[in-house]
Amino acid sequence: MYLTLVTLHVLSAIIWVGGIFFFALVGAPALRRVEPADLRARLFEDVGLRFRAVGWGAVSILLVTGTWIMQLRGWLSWGVLSQGAFWRGATGAALGWKLGLVTVMLVVSLWHDLALSPERARALAERPDGAVVRRRLVLLARLGGMAAIGVIVAAVRLARA
Repeated sequence: MYLTLVTLHVLSAIIWVGGIFFFALVGAPALRRVEPADLRARLFEDVGLRFRAVGWGAVSILLVTGTWIMQLRGWLSWGVLSQGAFWRGATGAALGWKLGLVTVMLVVSLWHDLALSPERARALAERPDGAVVRRRLVLLARLGGMAAIGVIVAAVRLARA
């Protein structure tokens, strides 16, 4: 059971984090060159909505499998979580960093998805400050990408602790 859960957890992480990096490094730059502008906007919307469904599905699997894995490893008991020694050790520190950075990724992803819903993206295009707001949202997405790298580092440390 444990190996199945870890496999599902890793595959879901590949889908979520890999999808974020694929879209940022390949998809968005390629789509930005598409003309006419209305086709570009429609493609961004279609790809974004499709990935949103796949990505949040992967996040759901990550949350379930991650919690189950923590339970199987004995980390969800109050006796463990309430001990300062656990959090100061290699396992607790790696787990703490991973959980914290996953939280950052979830908040950033949710904020990004809500702020760039298709309706809001269209409204941004019509606003005089739309380009500035869009750049801020891109920076927000980059923050999520940096948190994703941190999650990967913390996950490797956790696996090795």
